[in-house]
Amino acid sequence: MSRLFAFTALIAVCTATSSASSQGTPQRQTPARAPATQYYVDVATHASPGMPSGMPVPGMGGGANSNEFGNTRGMAQGKYVDLALVTRNKPGGTQGTHAIPPSVRLGASLPLVPLTTAPRGESDTPSERPRGRILIYWGCGETIGNGQPKTIDLAAPNADFARAFSGRFVPERGARAAPGWAVWPNPQDRRQLPREASLVGDHAVSGDGVPASLKFAIGAAHDFMPAIDLTTRGDLAASISLDWKPVTHALGFFAATMSSKGNDMILWSSSEQAEAGFGLLDYLPPASVERWVRERVLLPASATSCRVPRGIFAGADGAMARLIAYGPELNIVHPPRPANPEWSARVRVKSTAMALLGMESGGRGGGGSNPSNPLNILRGILR
Repeated sequence: MSRLFAFTALIAVCTATSSASSQGTPQRQTPARAPATQYYVDVATHASPGMPSGMPVPGMGGGANSNEFGNTRGMAQGKYVDLALVTRNKPGGTQGTHAIPPSVRLGASLPLVPLTTAPRGESDTPSERPRGRILIYWGCGETIGNGQPKTIDLAAPNADFARAFSGRFVPERGARAAPGWAVWPNPQDRRQLPREASLVGDHAVSGDGVPASLKFAIGAAHDFMPAIDLTTRGDLAASISLDWKPVTHALGFFAATMSSKGNDMILWSSSEQAEAGFGLLDYLPPASVERWVRERVLLPASATSCRVPRGIFAGADGAMARLIAYGPELNIVHPPRPANPEWSARVRVKSTAMALLGMESGGRGGGGSNPSNPLNILRGILR
């Protein structure tokens, strides 16, 4: 098991058991009872120029219940959609079909295949306790802020990890890959979306136990967001600039980096409050984005840059940055105001980017000897 996975698995367990400091509210009126049939469309655009394609990044967002058949956790650039259907009328799962508009460029429909078991993957619980420390920094600027870093000694007895990692997040509200859910992509169809794909148009979902009225339209505001044009400059020992161009429909931004030095894991986030951000590198409802922008946890939609303070990654084995642009959300309940609605549909949108820091210095702050090949830098961080 890699050191990074041991660290991030521990963080995932602690974050799951900690209480949220705040939660978002839905955009529209929440029905008194959950609809019998629920449909989820998670829409993602990912940019990772210069990165090796397909390498998974444990613990770097996506949510514990995200559709594992999708590829939004990896590094491959492109457009991604995770679809998930669940209905009380067929609790064991139903074979479904999602009729798509021609703009998707994948034919007339996508098959929704029910899962009988959860997708297999790495365990969320580390088999051995990681050694070393976790150092948490935060805030954009040239220099490290007062009271930083927040240090967690993994060897300390009775360390309250859950409290240390408690932070902002929103409980799972989207596509899931779980028994009883019918999903796409799936083992029968894992096609990659074309670069020109668009979701704009009319959509319809059908299947045994699915209401015939489950039809909805997606407009330009809930289509794929543009890819983030992210550039980074600076030696790992210096202040590193993160710059990006404006992103259409973005409601806010959040940046986070991670690295390692010896047995220590180093985290930094763009929040002006102490926040590692593991619960923020995922879809968020607009109400939560608006609130956390006001609280200066997230960057506003107008932001186009942020600086990582000098010295955080000096001597580190390379560093990796993630930037997320939160998009709008579409929530539909049918009929609109019943006591027992037939169905609901939720469309969530985001755009993400990933980059390696310190490439100009060969990936080891201060002019280290490692070659600047991205894969070599990643091996240093992920080992």
